[in-house]
Amino acid sequence: MKTISKLCAAITLAAMSGGLWAQTVDVQGAWARATVPGQKATGAFMKLTAATGAKLVGASSPAAGVVEVHEMKMEGDVMQMRAVQGGLDLPMARAIELKPGGFHIMLMDLKAPLLKDTTVPLTLVFKDRKGGEFKTEVKVPVSLTPPAQMTMPMGQ
Repeated sequence: MKTISKLCAAITLAAMSGGLWAQTVDVQGAWARATVPGQKATGAFMKLTAATGAKLVGASSPAAGVVEVHEMKMEGDVMQMRAVQGGLDLPMARAIELKPGGFHIMLMDLKAPLLKDTTVPLTLVFKDRKGGEFKTEVKVPVSLTPPAQMTMPMGQ
């Protein structure tokens, strides 16, 4: 009888944890722009793909006092940058690129300059389609320019 109880408990636990394994977002080509002494803000960029759909609702880093999901866009002749309200949708199995001039992670109130050829820890906060929250830890390389795979011309 104990064996059957343990087996039932194991099956129940496995079934309950299945949703946890499904809550993943693939992060590719992450990088953050290097800063100079005295510069208090910079951006982090990457491609995000949520296998089952999700929403990027926040981020944090010990390197910055404030970290926000931002969007940069033209309004008339003026470039506007502001925090994304309510999160950034990540449609199921479709890569969303966070890049200069568009959506990005803004690191503000930097505690020290981000130096080229170092990394910065970044925690991305997501909500799944049912509203459950999960996090992904990323070590983001610091560079002056995007990685080569993100600078290929369109159509290549």
